[in-house]
Amino acid sequence: MTFIPLQNYLRTYRRRSFLSQDEVAFLLGVKTGTRVTRHEGANRTPTMETALGYEVLFDVPLRALFAGEARKVETIIRQRLPELIRRVEERGGSEEKLASLRNLAERFAQHHENDCN
Repeated sequence: MTFIPLQNYLRTYRRRSFLSQDEVAFLLGVKTGTRVTRHEGANRTPTMETALGYEVLFDVPLRALFAGEARKVETIIRQRLPELIRRVEERGGSEEKLASLRNLAERFAQHHENDCN
């Protein structure tokens, strides 16, 4: 069975913190809880400053708070990486750069293997 993460876990962590949406909004410096509602429902993407505010507030890494988005970004990078490696090889890129890119590809492969087990 494949686990599909939610778009984000903001509501989950807010409730665990016993805070209302208005209280979170106040702490983040936004006017009303409506903005928090939109973030929780994935109807609006928070600014970097607000996303980092959620991380600080809930003491949870961004990758865990926004698991669905993190997985989507990782998939895009994993899909594009082989093409970038090919381009760098064709251009005669440095061995250091190629080693770094191959290391990243290996990390993705190991991460994917762990997800399948």
